[in-house]
Amino acid sequence: MASRVDHEYDYLFKIVLIGDSGVGKTNILSRFTRNEFCLESKSTIGVEFATRTLEERYRAITSAYYRGAVGALLVYDITKRPTFDNLQRWLRELREHADSNIVLMMAGNKSDLNHLRAVSEQDGQSLAEKEGLSFLETSALESYNIEESFKSVLTDIYRIVSKKALAAEEGSMGAPGKGTTIDVGGETGNTKRGCC
Repeated sequence: MASRVDHEYDYLFKIVLIGDSGVGKTNILSRFTRNEFCLESKSTIGVEFATRTLEERYRAITSAYYRGAVGALLVYDITKRPTFDNLQRWLRELREHADSNIVLMMAGNKSDLNHLRAVSEQDGQSLAEKEGLSFLETSALESYNIEESFKSVLTDIYRIVSKKALAAEEGSMGAPGKGTTIDVGGETGNTKRGCC
């Protein structure tokens, strides 16, 4: 049986989901990757990569988790204010351990529970703007804005990767002014000069 790693990809981007326990990261991931939602899901203790879980202590996430990540979703539960308040700590950890060019999006999950809301959408938007992050409210249960949040992050990542690839390609071709000689005359070294 072939694993997913055996498939050929044009691009393979690592995106991490971080935030407090119980905010819905596993269901967001499962909704995006398999279009599934599990009402009985329990809090993940460790790090989950799609369907594989590595056993680690929840808060003992090391820089290995962030290594190679080019995107991140910072997730909070709109019905639990402490999960929103803790985003600053998660963001600080992310910025300490991840690449400085990582694409970040903040996601206020469980928007289907609007009647239990403890964090206004405006509070989420304000924090995102202050920190320079993209922002969406999502619902893994209703599959609301899940696809859009990942597509937004992936589009930004692709844009960055494309610019880097273009710059590398231009650099290898030798753009004018970077030590490359351009022959505009068509003749090579046999230029006749008139006398006097």
